[in-house]
Amino acid sequence: MAEPRWDEEVDLLVLGAGAAGMTTALVASLEGIEPLILEKSEQVGGTMSTSAGTIWIPGNEPSRAAGFEDSAEDAARYMDALIGRPDTAGLRAAYLATGPEMLDFIQHKTDVQFVPSGKHPDYHDMPGAAISGRALAPATFDGRLLGAEFRRVRPPIPEFMVLGGMMAGKEDIPRLINRFKSPGNFFYAGGLFLRYLTDRLRHARGTRVVMGNALAARLFHSLRQRGVPIHFGASARELVFENGRAVGAVVTREGRTVHIRARRGVVIATGGYGHNASLRRQFMPAPTPPMTVACPTNTGDGIELGLRHGGTVQPQFQGPGAFWTPVSVTRRADGSAGVFPHLSLDRAKPGLIAVNGAARRFVNEADSYHDFVQAMYAAHASAPSIPAHLICEKDFVARYGLGAIHPGTTNLGRAERDGYVVVAPTLEELARKLKLDPQALRATVTRYNEMARAGKDLDFGKGEKELNRFNGDPRHEPNPCMRPIEHGPFVAMTVWPAEIGTSTGLVTNADGQVLGQDERAIPGLYACGNDMASIMAGSYPGPGTTLGPAMTFGYRVARHAAGRACPLPAGV
Repeated sequence: MAEPRWDEEVDLLVLGAGAAGMTTALVASLEGIEPLILEKSEQVGGTMSTSAGTIWIPGNEPSRAAGFEDSAEDAARYMDALIGRPDTAGLRAAYLATGPEMLDFIQHKTDVQFVPSGKHPDYHDMPGAAISGRALAPATFDGRLLGAEFRRVRPPIPEFMVLGGMMAGKEDIPRLINRFKSPGNFFYAGGLFLRYLTDRLRHARGTRVVMGNALAARLFHSLRQRGVPIHFGASARELVFENGRAVGAVVTREGRTVHIRARRGVVIATGGYGHNASLRRQFMPAPTPPMTVACPTNTGDGIELGLRHGGTVQPQFQGPGAFWTPVSVTRRADGSAGVFPHLSLDRAKPGLIAVNGAARRFVNEADSYHDFVQAMYAAHASAPSIPAHLICEKDFVARYGLGAIHPGTTNLGRAERDGYVVVAPTLEELARKLKLDPQALRATVTRYNEMARAGKDLDFGKGEKELNRFNGDPRHEPNPCMRPIEHGPFVAMTVWPAEIGTSTGLVTNADGQVLGQDERAIPGLYACGNDMASIMAGSYPGPGTTLGPAMTFGYRVARHAAGRACPLPAGV
């Protein structure tokens, strides 16, 4: 298009205020160039804000200092075995080499802080896998530091909050549930409740934020400290090129058209295509999953912009199009539907199985959320498995919780009335309510119970992997993931496949430069986060598989745009 009259000029124009976009802009500012973020919603954080916030960074220094030994070399062996394809473009090597560097840079120069997760096993028992040291969690953040701008941090889903607005991390849950069982728990829980009540005098929700919300808030706070501008309600309608180089964008902001020049380039980091029906049909397996955990504004804008200007995607090399989790559909207080991701709190606990439309088990229920959905699709080829049903006793729900139902819940009346669970006195009646074959369900549970008593899952190996045992109940023997299901009432919850992030994206090099059909970098055009083709190629190695690469390649993009490109590992 003809050269426009520029309304604004910056060095680096970043499209999107998620993990990748905010990291890119923050590092660019620290490297001495002038960034500007365009965010089409009115809040920062995107899907990150509703996630666990964990990042997967093999060989990181904080974990090593805490006594957890690990190395990038071991992680490379693990990823090679898991992905099963050579790293010809060198992106995996670049990630493993740069991740620890990014983490040190960010932690030493900003308020973005992480703490080692300690024992948090990789998701597959393969050569090079680690039990601890690779996962890090964002440190708890005090939202009061943002003042009135705390409203700009996208809140977590309601199902992740207590009392309508108080966040609780994984370590908080047992102390809240058992608040009357020890003085320590009582005072801990009382402190959280008092803090929350004080917060609600000035804020719409609690300001003690954890998990992905803490990471979003810390990135936003650090950007504000650096004076990095974010234009909300702004989206790039078109990119502007001069002599084959991306030099700016035509932007819609507050109903006006604005032309912004970007002297060092444009970064596409809009969060992927989670709410783009056309791209979902094109890149995801059939049947296209009807549910998504993605932020509603993740509509594929960035990928479509990149494709219009010569970028490419290679879905045949990028796996099943997304990173998956089973979800249950909740009914919220306002009557709307929500989705609750079944990540780790229920599926691995002893006394639960998943069955498909043939009333048969089809998966190791304690495997990772991504692998669980992969198994749903594999089983669906021979028997209806989308959706599937989680089956357990009512006592299981009271002991461990189920989906959005908290542990300690003994009255399931509301959940049953809302259609969130199905409850029946016998397995046969439960099957009829689910429209399953009663005899088939009875046979499935009978076989499972026999194996549970022996402590050995001969069908799917539940309880044999490190990840299984980590998420199971160590108090239960001989298998922390298996207990007979035999005493009614019985409970069922329906689960669907959904993605926590898309993985098919624009092909880039190790510096995040978008590659054209000729496999050459398009000057001035970058992509990172879920708009960049995932380096995982359809696999899911461990906790933080999306956020670790998002921040690492955001760091590499910013360094390259600033003229200080990160060196590539030897041999790449």
